[in-house]
Amino acid sequence: MSKSYDYDLFVIGAGSGGVRAARLTAMGGKKVAVAEEYRVGGTCVIRGCVPKKFMVMASDITHQIEVAEGFGWTIEKASFDWPKFRDTKETEIARLSGLYNANLSKAGVEVINGRAVLKDKHTVEIVGTGQTVTAERILIAVGGRPFVPTFPGSDLTITSEEAFHLPELPKRIVVVGGGYIAVEFAGIFAGLGVETTLVYRGPGILRGFDDDVSAHLTREIERHGIKVVLSAEHTAIEKTETGLLNRLSNGMELETDVVMFATGRVPYVKDLGLENAGVALNDKGAIKVDEYSQTTADNIWAVGDVTDRVNLTPVAIREAVAFHETVYKNNPQTVDHTNIATAVFSQPPVGTVGLTEAEARKVCPGEVDIYVANFRPMKYAFYGAEHRMLMKLVVDATTQKVVGCHIVGDDAPEMIQLAGIAVKAGLTKQQWDETCAVHPTAAEELVLLKEKRVVEQLP
Repeated sequence: MSKSYDYDLFVIGAGSGGVRAARLTAMGGKKVAVAEEYRVGGTCVIRGCVPKKFMVMASDITHQIEVAEGFGWTIEKASFDWPKFRDTKETEIARLSGLYNANLSKAGVEVINGRAVLKDKHTVEIVGTGQTVTAERILIAVGGRPFVPTFPGSDLTITSEEAFHLPELPKRIVVVGGGYIAVEFAGIFAGLGVETTLVYRGPGILRGFDDDVSAHLTREIERHGIKVVLSAEHTAIEKTETGLLNRLSNGMELETDVVMFATGRVPYVKDLGLENAGVALNDKGAIKVDEYSQTTADNIWAVGDVTDRVNLTPVAIREAVAFHETVYKNNPQTVDHTNIATAVFSQPPVGTVGLTEAEARKVCPGEVDIYVANFRPMKYAFYGAEHRMLMKLVVDATTQKVVGCHIVGDDAPEMIQLAGIAVKAGLTKQQWDETCAVHPTAAEELVLLKEKRVVEQLP
């Protein structure tokens, strides 16, 4: 380290990406500090993936009771204690955050509790302390924050961040949005016995996902008791003596106890001092980076959601590893952001990897073959439930490579992790078909799909 700097590397943000980069660099013998204004662990551990998955697990018990009764069990009394669950969840999150802190310390990273802002390309100020430090290199990994549009009454809403800490469960809730966070929390609240309405301004939920996935999931979440209102958005929310009155653009009025907005997340760049260091934003308001995560300042990099590339925790971690390899090990690495498997923990859940049918028809040079199975899994057929499962393969007809795989139904996230390997490897439909089925499973349909879906040609 040059004697003119306090640190070799200063990391702003102790989420999954920032923590990984800090640890690797410190273990490589460099002097490293990381600043975090809230709690070490970031969005995923503190207010995202991890606590949300606990909530999904808790809320799915309602469905499992339904299944149990279908299989002959008698459940005489079942009740849910929200404060007990909430507090137990918080204890576990605190434990995980403590592990992150401990691992940073073991690696030799100095953890600074406070908000860091850039004063120039080598200088960082810890807000409210008067402390400034310098670093040869800086990594920005501050993630994103929920976005709520401004309209009359928008201040009466909550976001996913407040939903984790509600003092009590509401009897009624309106969840606004059509993305994965919205459909996940709609399923959570419905499963916990809350009267749930999902409002989305678009024509179909999960915009950007395969159209069949969107349509199938809509039908399934309605079977789970969620009321879905599409092509509508809020014009106002008014506080009444009995709750919150939601006025929608389609003329509907809904009264509820809580309104949760899940209308997207934006990079957390406000008042970060980027202009002081010559760090530019792209046209979407994210930090502009090249393929090696380097910003427009030659000594500053950025990884994770603040760059708005692929906003997933495992991607942020891979970007952090690539940063470390490139900058500190003379081993330039980039991250391939294509064919990344992902899951939506809706109820039922979604697993997807690769191209949607619409995308494939645009980018594949020739025809596209579509294979679809829509069926009742044996668990539900046994007792006459109507829950159905969707499996879909998108195949480039010219190369016969499976370029997309989409699943909606129980265990879809577990299946898509392995299906993602096959799609990433570029395996052909024949190779999928040559794989022997595991019976009896729902997953076996992935290697048994034989009939192509016929697409009618427009005149």
